[in-house]
Amino acid sequence: MQILVALVLNALALIVTSKIVPGFEVSDFTQAVLAAVVLGVVNTFIKPILSFITAPLSIVTLGLFAFVVNAVVLFIVSAVVPGFQVNGWTPAILGAVVLSVVATVLSAVLKDVGGKLK
Repeated sequence: MQILVALVLNALALIVTSKIVPGFEVSDFTQAVLAAVVLGVVNTFIKPILSFITAPLSIVTLGLFAFVVNAVVLFIVSAVVPGFQVNGWTPAILGAVVLSVVATVLSAVLKDVGGKLK
């Protein structure tokens, strides 16, 4: 059940991000769910490899290169999922930042609501 909730939250975060960041586009909720699934798979299997390979750059830039790694992950997802598009590096980097913030806020709100329902 938690995986399903996380999937829906990530899909909602993608949709909210597409409304905030120009050049970051999601066609509909179905594509957002598909993009959330692919994003989860890419974050699980490919992002750790990218992070390991780019660790020296992340150290030199004091961790700021992680934004570029997150942007590359979004580009990979946009290449795989039709209806999800990232048009350039600026939308990818801004989208990664906004997506992280929105997903964190949605998760915190859900935990807060879940705690009050118990």
